[in-house]
Amino acid sequence: MTSRTALNRRKLQKTRLESFLRLKTMTLCQPWTLMAAFMLTVLAAILCLFPQLLLFLSTDTPSALTSLERFLSVHFGIWLFTIAVAMLLNIPSSTPLPLGIGATQIGHPLLKPFTFACLASSFLSYNTHLVGALATIHCVITGIIGLWGLWVIVFGASTRVSKKTGADKHTSAFLFGNKSAASKQKKEWRKQQKDGRSP
Repeated sequence: MTSRTALNRRKLQKTRLESFLRLKTMTLCQPWTLMAAFMLTVLAAILCLFPQLLLFLSTDTPSALTSLERFLSVHFGIWLFTIAVAMLLNIPSSTPLPLGIGATQIGHPLLKPFTFACLASSFLSYNTHLVGALATIHCVITGIIGLWGLWVIVFGASTRVSKKTGADKHTSAFLFGNKSAASKQKKEWRKQQKDGRSP
């Protein structure tokens, strides 16, 4: 009996030590993540708002930024800011976050920040005409990624399913008369209930 008690104590001590080390790692990781996100945000703000500062810091002779340098500076700043936001949304924590917030959400943890960054970058490159075909190519590629990501955010995890009819509530009967829309199926279900038939 004493050997079992000693074994249980060892297991308990081992479990406590593992949880302490995990908590210590998480508490050490949080300040690093916050500081890294802050520094990336500052750098992103400098790149997006003051790209001329790059030229001031890199050369001794005064000159002007080219349109390509300005374009790349702004878009690099957008992506640095996106990485900072993604780091903040995925901070490890000892207590799980509510569903839909941070890393515990369904889907990829970078889906929302990268989708909105792609859409912003696509919009800005669409309105830039000074760099030629680079802006058009960048606009098309980031636009496709952004719109696809937006579609996945809106329709990817369809949890809006009717409990009564089993229909997807994202569909609608408006405009095109969709027969599989939730409203149509609910009307059919009610009609079957009135007639006394089983669904």
